[in-house]
Amino acid sequence: MDSEIPRDDLKATLTARNREAKQLTQLERTRQRNPSDRHVIAETELQRATMDATRTTRHLEETIDNFEKQKIKDIKTIFSEFITIEMLFHGKALEVYTAAYQNIQKIDEEEDLEVFRHSLYPQDYSSRLDIVRANSKSPLQRSLSAKCVSGTGQDLE
Repeated sequence: MDSEIPRDDLKATLTARNREAKQLTQLERTRQRNPSDRHVIAETELQRATMDATRTTRHLEETIDNFEKQKIKDIKTIFSEFITIEMLFHGKALEVYTAAYQNIQKIDEEEDLEVFRHSLYPQDYSSRLDIVRANSKSPLQRSLSAKCVSGTGQDLE
């Protein structure tokens, strides 16, 4: 709604009320001065001014009422959209949290611990150790180490 329309309506209402008040004052003066036909004319003008003031006041009240209805409707729409968006957001968040919770509950602690232990000590750990020993000793020490590891080694004394 254009803000000039209510402002113009308000000005028209105030002008009509002022005109009504002036007509009433003029009627009282006319009655005091001359109680003849002039006061009939003044009363007619007062009635016209009163009707005009009533009509413009009613129009202004309708304009204000329509403005308030539109404001309430707009506020209702804005809050409804906001709440709908928030519910969708939190609904999606709840779905994500539910899936995360379910995945956490599926964790097998023992199996995870085994995987961790195997990552610390790989299955071919002993063979790697043998390779390191073999590369760091003389040929004679290598053959002795191999016999000791295989369990066929004999004491050299």
